[in-house]
Amino acid sequence: MCSGIELHGGRNARLVMRPAPVGTGLIFIRTDVKDRDNRIAVRADSVANVKNCTTLGNFAGVKIATVEHLMAALSAAGIDNLYIDVDSEELPALDGSSEPFLKLIEQVGVISQPAPRRYIKVLKTVEVTQGDSWVRIEPADRLELDVTIDFDDHAIGRQRLVIEPDVRSFRERLASARTFARAHEVAALREAGLSKGGSYDNAIVVDGHKVLNPGGLRYSDEFVRHKALDLLGDLYLGGPIIGRVTAMKSGHGLNHSLLMAFYGDPEAWRFVTLQHDIPILEPDSISA
Repeated sequence: MCSGIELHGGRNARLVMRPAPVGTGLIFIRTDVKDRDNRIAVRADSVANVKNCTTLGNFAGVKIATVEHLMAALSAAGIDNLYIDVDSEELPALDGSSEPFLKLIEQVGVISQPAPRRYIKVLKTVEVTQGDSWVRIEPADRLELDVTIDFDDHAIGRQRLVIEPDVRSFRERLASARTFARAHEVAALREAGLSKGGSYDNAIVVDGHKVLNPGGLRYSDEFVRHKALDLLGDLYLGGPIIGRVTAMKSGHGLNHSLLMAFYGDPEAWRFVTLQHDIPILEPDSISA
């Protein structure tokens, strides 16, 4: 269980994760909604909005926003079946990274369920492009991410990260990388009624060549690390993937376009079942 301020809505939100049986999948349950279906299945076709964050929804119009940081932690930890109770329209931002979610998982541990794990194996290359931004998925022996960003802001600039995001590399290289925004974007978001809960406690703010956060950065390339984190979370909406994903200046919208193009091509993928090859997290096994 955790609670905190929503990044965009500014309300206090409470989140509880509960075990679910084999075959359940990942299910958000909006505990504050009583008059209609309050369950939202985590699937690529459940995406309702990709502006500023990834938002999922159901046919009853119930939505849950800013799911990508939790999804990244669940991906790395290899969690396939889970009930996620949330009492608001958005997940708590916490510190703007995935680390608090990963620590919650590590505190209680992960149980290996009595069933082989189902993966999506990439069979052929699929690419989507928007202007000078693009993202591509292609066959590989395991999940690999190759992420490049390129911003005019001198404090960000051009950065690249290549990673095979298993639980160990995720914990060491991605989990604590925070979301970020440029100062002019923050002003525009607030004028639009968003980023009501944003602060230096849950986001990096950049103004030209300066990082405005008093504590500075956690890594010199924290920006691309967070973009890789976001990509991992967005990809997990479709389940665990075996393939290589290369992203150039991508964001939530393009990530989702890739998923829809990929899953929309029956020749591009197939299901495979494998024994669970992700290290099982015992309670408090990663306390350092």
